[in-house]
Amino acid sequence: MAGHSTRSTPTLSKSPMASRDGKRTPLVIIVGAGLAGISTAIALRRQLQFENFIIYEKADDVGGTWRDNTYPGCGSDVPGHWYSLSTDLNPYWSTYYISQPEIQAYWVELWHKYGLKSRTKLGHAVRSAEWDTRRQLYKIQVEKVATGEVFETEAEVMFYAIGGFMSPVYPKDVAGVEVFHGDAWHSARWNHNVDLKGKRVGVIGNGCSAAQFVPEIAAEPSISVVNFVRTPQWYVPRENFKYPRWLQWVFAHVPFVMRCYRNLIMARSDLMFLIFRKSNKRILALTRRMFAAYIKKVAPKDQLEKLIPTYSPGCKRIIVDPGYLKCLHQPNVNLRWEGIDSIVEEGIKLKTGEIVPLDVIIFGTGYSLEPADITIRGRKGKTMREYDNEHGGAAAYAGSCRPGFPNLFTLLGPNVASGHASVIFSEEAQVKKRSGQIRDVLLTVALQINHALQLIKPILDGQAKSFEVKEDVCDEYDGWVQKRLKTSVWMECNSYYQVGGNNETKNVATFPGPVSLFWWLIRTPDWSKFDGVGKEEWERVRRMETLRRVGLVGMGLALAMSMRILGSKFK
Repeated sequence: MAGHSTRSTPTLSKSPMASRDGKRTPLVIIVGAGLAGISTAIALRRQLQFENFIIYEKADDVGGTWRDNTYPGCGSDVPGHWYSLSTDLNPYWSTYYISQPEIQAYWVELWHKYGLKSRTKLGHAVRSAEWDTRRQLYKIQVEKVATGEVFETEAEVMFYAIGGFMSPVYPKDVAGVEVFHGDAWHSARWNHNVDLKGKRVGVIGNGCSAAQFVPEIAAEPSISVVNFVRTPQWYVPRENFKYPRWLQWVFAHVPFVMRCYRNLIMARSDLMFLIFRKSNKRILALTRRMFAAYIKKVAPKDQLEKLIPTYSPGCKRIIVDPGYLKCLHQPNVNLRWEGIDSIVEEGIKLKTGEIVPLDVIIFGTGYSLEPADITIRGRKGKTMREYDNEHGGAAAYAGSCRPGFPNLFTLLGPNVASGHASVIFSEEAQVKKRSGQIRDVLLTVALQINHALQLIKPILDGQAKSFEVKEDVCDEYDGWVQKRLKTSVWMECNSYYQVGGNNETKNVATFPGPVSLFWWLIRTPDWSKFDGVGKEEWERVRRMETLRRVGLVGMGLALAMSMRILGSKFK
């Protein structure tokens, strides 16, 4: 940053561990201490027994989106038993769908349980990274947020674990918030210092976040809520319930019960993918009728014409209804479908010219999927943002690897999220060792982590220097993803899934298949799809090791046969 010192300062990362033979032990840097970052660190320790890593987190606490989003009613629309690490199942979730405080407490507990505090630098923001081809590592600039001081460090491997829901989005066509005389904030940065009792509150947006906090604030009769909406949403009943203590005891003490329960949730959820394929016309028609029937049953009759969408279910994120439709019957809740012209001193001006007087304005308008303000420059001198722009939007093999960026792994990157499952599964798949089981959504993160760990193991073991996906491989994968997406419901309407929120552009968010397909594609690396420095020697050693193991098995079988023959002669 301009005006700040850039001199190096002594830090843990300036002195990587040295092995007993005096060689440098590779350093792994994890950018972000949210769910993906914590999951990666745990996997490094549990699966590779690797200790030389550092997590840089710009905030003063861990937890990522569950640290930042503290609005009333905040919680997950994925069942808790699936929204957790497969290595650390929690038998004591209080309810089927879990709330933000429980989720945050779970991840903070894991952070402490695995001793990650000593490997985490809070209040440190990674600002840039550049690959040094000669030395086969990244030169990284880190800013101490509190002082603005910038220092440099180096690492052989980087995990970009920022996630996709960190930066609040404000509608570009709604200007004037700076002139508003009342209080205004985004739901992702809730202002708990403002008491809403007796106030006129305007809520802009009706997506997943707004659907959660509107019923909560409207439960106070003295609060008048005006919800400004533009696009109808599809809803399904939440059907939440508490787990009785005896069942929690069973989960905790009876082997395999909790694991089986979790797998059943996963299997049922993954079947939901069928509703996203446009070719499944009968399933789509049945789904539309079922969802519409729920809205007709719960919502006010005079709003039905506007509340029921014309686009297919799943085109936008389906809302697991926490009571939003029911609260629309309350006299202190009012829906306004007229377009917003601007925000003025006394409230919101509609395109009809009417001014709606307000004391507070809350934006429930979602998050940006754009990369964080970090400049990462790869082997060819090109930045990650430049690479993505050349491809019409973010593109990465398995949502994780980009050509020209050795040893760099994006977690919860482009086209790994699903419209029906837990992203934790995908993240875990990106970092954990192959287990042969599909176990959760922290499986998208998990699958990505698994894939990355297998790629970096030769580097951490000193057997290779770097690996990067081939350019034609990444282009072919991205083309396959985009071709399949064109036959899905996700391209029917505008949503945050697409670049600029425009369905004429590229979908950079969703994976065009069930989570089980994503697992199958990246369960183990196809080494032919990667170039590497030191790859040839490592592959030679790997082949020799394979032959040695085959030889040992052959010798064991031959010995067993010999003993059997000798034994038969002595009978």
